Amino acid sequence: MPPKLLIIEDEPSLAKQMKWGLSDIYQVCTANNADKAKTLLTSGAFPVATLDLGLPPFPNNPEQGFKLLESANEISPHTRIIVITGNDEQENAVKAIGLGAADFCSKPLDLEVLKIILKRNFRICELEAANRKLQEEYQCSRSLYGMIGISPVMTGLFAQIRKASETDYPVLIQGETGTGKEMAARAVFNLSRRSQESLIIINCGAIPENLLESELFGHEKGAFTGADSRKTGKFELADKGTLFLDEIGDMPHTLQVKLLRFIQEGTIERVGGSRVIKLDVRIIAATHVNLEQAVKEKRFREDLFYRLNVIPIIIPPLRERLEDILVLANHFIRKETEKIQRDGLSLSPAAAAALTSHSWPGNVRELQNCIFRALTKADQGIISLADLGLSNTLENIEPLNLSIKAARDNAELRVISQAMAVTDNNISQAAKLLGVSRPTLHDLLKKHEIITNK
Repeated sequence: MPPKLLIIEDEPSLAKQMKWGLSDIYQVCTANNADKAKTLLTSGAFPVATLDLGLPPFPNNPEQGFKLLESANEISPHTRIIVITGNDEQENAVKAIGLGAADFCSKPLDLEVLKIILKRNFRICELEAANRKLQEEYQCSRSLYGMIGISPVMTGLFAQIRKASETDYPVLIQGETGTGKEMAARAVFNLSRRSQESLIIINCGAIPENLLESELFGHEKGAFTGADSRKTGKFELADKGTLFLDEIGDMPHTLQVKLLRFIQEGTIERVGGSRVIKLDVRIIAATHVNLEQAVKEKRFREDLFYRLNVIPIIIPPLRERLEDILVLANHFIRKETEKIQRDGLSLSPAAAAALTSHSWPGNVRELQNCIFRALTKADQGIISLADLGLSNTLENIEPLNLSIKAARDNAELRVISQAMAVTDNNISQAAKLLGVSRPTLHDLLKKHEIITNK
């Protein structure tokens, strides 16, 4: 199907001539005033539009055209506007380019010249659209609802989350403190068919046992001392939506039984009540506890574990995805410097090396806090090793039982990851920094399964 072209022209004879001469190449729509043009541009369907600056109510004054040009850039920023001007109005063309016009064509119109200009601009539109798509795919491969990573394990995790979002089965997210379990839960929810409903979050380890049952299931008036009115619980609030049970490993045994009943039957009873309430709630649970071990130690019900573990998601600790450390650090630097309006800060080589040498027991949360702390200390545009405030990073790393080959591979992975992060995944620059050829670096990237997306 031919691409769409919008002609904004108030002179009927010229508009008719342009439409007649261009309809064999494009789907041509016309607008003879600013209001109609804005309405058509709102659809976002026109890659290119021509604009005669002389529009009603003052066709001899270009100001109406300039105003429409500015509006068009806001309404449809991807539409390339070609301004039509008189031969003696070059200053208007220059002003229009300054206001965001992509090109201009002089009157009297030569349709053959206009066709060349249009062809060029439609081609540029195609290239820009392709570039935007690549950028979106690139960003999609690096991040998912705030979770960021270029390592193979994170690429696999993003795929798991997308698959998990396609069903309503329970999800069990396990990972150490600070790895981003809540972010993973939010990602599953945001990608799911329930995303327009409620996501209700409760931390099972943060509420005393005697209050947790009422928080989850609600209670009737008079159910216990102090229950002066009926309370709606988190399950009922999450009806048709999703309930995220954080730190499920800390849930008392008595409540594990009631949760199991809900998963099996889809019903609850309020505390102090006898009415069975049917609900439609998806369960996502998360814990830093090793639930399989907790089952063996009789601290967690085995039947509940299997019911929750329909879709297991394991979030790896930061020390197991070295190539993500500097990507995350640079992300936090960019994000925070934008907020505090302090541009140009970057990591020194020594700071970058320290970040990838630290064991990060607190994972991503610890890294984020470390960067924020460093930003308050950094001077002259560089975050130094001292700014990070890390204690002896080599001593903090847990002893590893590695062979010489494994140790060499580990060091090789770390230095390649640093080079790729420092150069923003520019293979030529990274190869130069490492003192190797591009083909050699390509082989090393393949060996260590480092995804560059460039």
